[in-house]
Amino acid sequence: MSADSVSEAELHAWVDGRLEPARRAAVEVYLAAHPAERQRLVDYQSIDAELHRLFDPALDEPLPDTLRLPPARRPVRPLMWLGRAAVAAGFVLFGGVLGWFAHQRAGDALAAERAFVRQALAAHVVYIPEVRHPVEVDASQQQHLVAWLSKRLGKPIQAPVLESLGFQLLGGRLLPADGQPAAQFMYQDAGGRRLTLYARQGLPDNRDTAFRFAEQDGVEAFYWVDGDLAYALIGDLGWPMLDRAAHAVYQQLNP
Repeated sequence: MSADSVSEAELHAWVDGRLEPARRAAVEVYLAAHPAERQRLVDYQSIDAELHRLFDPALDEPLPDTLRLPPARRPVRPLMWLGRAAVAAGFVLFGGVLGWFAHQRAGDALAAERAFVRQALAAHVVYIPEVRHPVEVDASQQQHLVAWLSKRLGKPIQAPVLESLGFQLLGGRLLPADGQPAAQFMYQDAGGRRLTLYARQGLPDNRDTAFRFAEQDGVEAFYWVDGDLAYALIGDLGWPMLDRAAHAVYQQLNP
């Protein structure tokens, strides 16, 4: 593979510092010839650094005794991880996992992460074709919608404004997610393209708050953890538009 055929996976690996020296050199050549791409990746690194600065101090606090399981009762995880990983087969996931995870906890966290992305993508695919009932509560009742979903999730949530990108809020709905409530906001542009923002309470044992990317059957998603909530922005829009929308959403959630 030459420097002219650098993949998106390699660009994300460059951000995470996970490339082999030969491919890193090729990516550097590519980025030198594409300054806009380099700036995009530098922006990702800046966002990742800010997320770590905000949330990493709390992650090193010891787990309260009330939340610890005694050794004799600690559940066995390997088969659970394999089952969830099998369900999640077909996803292309990019991003780093923090090195200080114990191997078992990292496996559980990755399985939960894949399940989260699978749920978000499934909800997107199910509801975007709907013509008469794409949402449960429409945008004319946005204040009620946001208050209702915030109450059900147990955390404040908001519907970002994406009008600068040509997308209007259609409304949203409440969804189930592994026995927990999840929220979905849906947006549409003048051409009928739809975008969904999926949110639920944060993933267990997830210490990596970086932006990540997933793709299945041509549908792309950016997902990340922001405090107590995990988000996934999904759409069949092409990488540049979804990239811009993800940054717009993140900036509004973190003014």
